[in-house]
Amino acid sequence: MSKPIILVTNDDGVMAPGIRNLINFMCDLGQVVVVAPDKPQSGMGHAVTIEKPIRLEELHIEGTYRAYSCSGTPVDCVKLAVTKVLHRKPDLLVSGINHGSNASINVIYSGTMSAAIEGAMESIPSIGFSLTDYRLDANFLPSKNIVQQIARNALTQGLPSGVCLNVNIPAVPENEIKGVRICRQAKGNWREEFDHRKDPRGRDYYWLTGTFQLHENSSETDEWALASKFVSIVPVQFDFTAHQIIPSLSKWQFNV
Repeated sequence: MSKPIILVTNDDGVMAPGIRNLINFMCDLGQVVVVAPDKPQSGMGHAVTIEKPIRLEELHIEGTYRAYSCSGTPVDCVKLAVTKVLHRKPDLLVSGINHGSNASINVIYSGTMSAAIEGAMESIPSIGFSLTDYRLDANFLPSKNIVQQIARNALTQGLPSGVCLNVNIPAVPENEIKGVRICRQAKGNWREEFDHRKDPRGRDYYWLTGTFQLHENSSETDEWALASKFVSIVPVQFDFTAHQIIPSLSKWQFNV
């Protein structure tokens, strides 16, 4: 039987250490094709490029896989990979490995996870991987075993249509990882601050800064799992409907 086709993408850029490691991990499992941004695209969320052309360039690399750099967003990368590179849906989409956590509310802003969500929208089994280490020289090798196990399960078991996985891995030695927790997203938010500065011409500009605020410490959540040295897996869907309040909203009175 032919090997499964695995699409690899990310938001940190095609040359980021995280995606280089993820490519190596996936080459053990199938035929890898890489389509990733040509520059960092962190925090892009589910943005798509509509006001300028998107460039796609094949990279000449040594290895058993094909790789392309894309001038667009992570979501652009998935759309182009399916329609113009593969001309079919891959058997698995993996995004990452992100430098830093994408737990809790970060899933909304994450380009890593938006690529996985785009895959889920296309009914492709999709996983976003993140390591809770923001350093450029982060050590991704301890995550190899768990990343491959999760990917193998997705290939053999599949995922429900419209659902992808948000996987966060604690930045600890492999022998300190206590296990895997299937979790829900923790309640939290960012308290944003804007550092006000002036450029050499006296014009105002701002740098976005802030701190993350966690509003709960339940053992059911991804933040608790990571703090306790567990790998967290949160199933994510793109249906934003608040189904639970439809009955109460239906009681509102309208005079139309």
